[in-house]
Amino acid sequence: MSEQPSRNKRLQKKLYMGEWAILGFEFSFKLTEASDEQYEAFFNSLEKLVGTEELYISLDNNSESFEGSVTSAQRYGNATEEDRTAIETFLNSHDIVSEVKVGALVDAFYEM
Repeated sequence: MSEQPSRNKRLQKKLYMGEWAILGFEFSFKLTEASDEQYEAFFNSLEKLVGTEELYISLDNNSESFEGSVTSAQRYGNATEEDRTAIETFLNSHDIVSEVKVGALVDAFYEM
């Protein structure tokens, strides 16, 4: 039986554990065939949303789909359920986006 070692608050903070854990979420979607202008408009709108909500986003793609993760841009800040809803609503509102999946809030350092 393994027990978690006891760590002092200073070490917990450095390791982003306990009360300093950072919450984030993952998401994925696919883009349908569209014009360059539609793609540009979509990604510019996504960039504006992320900036307005003060979020960090990472986005990777392969030939068929995009996968990303979202965290707060504030130090020791957390992504929220409202942020999850905003990203999901944004993705579902675009005609060129399909197969949207938005994950639950999890510890961004240890579960994503």
